[in-house]
Amino acid sequence: MSVRTSRVRLAVAASVALAALSLTACTDNDSGDIATATGPTLKAASSGAPTAPAPTAPAPSAAASGDGASGDTGKAPTTAPKAPTRIPAPSKPAKPAEPGTCEGGNTKTTAAPLNRPVNHMLLTVTNTGTGACFLYGYPAVRFGEAQAVPPVIEDSKPQAVVTLQPGESGYASINLSSTDGGNAGHGYTATSLTVYFSGPAMSGSVGTGAHPALPAKGVYVDDSLKVTYWQQSMDDATSW
Repeated sequence: MSVRTSRVRLAVAASVALAALSLTACTDNDSGDIATATGPTLKAASSGAPTAPAPTAPAPSAAASGDGASGDTGKAPTTAPKAPTRIPAPSKPAKPAEPGTCEGGNTKTTAAPLNRPVNHMLLTVTNTGTGACFLYGYPAVRFGEAQAVPPVIEDSKPQAVVTLQPGESGYASINLSSTDGGNAGHGYTATSLTVYFSGPAMSGSVGTGAHPALPAKGVYVDDSLKVTYWQQSMDDATSW
């Protein structure tokens, strides 16, 4: 009984010894491995060297994100840009026309009965052209269907030819009928009037005639019908 017990104890003791040897060997190997693996890391941490921060990605800009914060959505414009306004070159003033003869095509003629002198009518000719024109001589007037033109009052002849600049007017008066109450003969009422113009040569009419309107009731004329020369002023025309 004691011999068997002694053997069991020897066997247990041997097993414990072997286990202790194995544990010691493992511990020695593990310690060496740890020292080798962790040595450099611990040394770097203890040396105080700065650790570089990890780089960070830049935040996207408003222009790149297209959120409209910078006014640029990154999209193509929907409308084409307007073309610059073109300033027109200043126009040159129109060149005045060359002076010529006043006639129906470049003037406007009106006829108005006068209260004073009685039985008189005033002709007004206005230059509507772009250049000066000349009123030569006196008006050749034709009332209704008359076959002849009335004579001129010679004493009314001006010292110079009447010149009308654009917009200016010249005048002549017409003695329609006798003013003394007598019957000059061949009187009639005229409802239409044509005025003809003379040229520098005073031989016949030039250009087109004018057709100024008469009062609706017409005007009375007789054989005493006369006209004045063209005048530069209205006062000169109505003084005869």
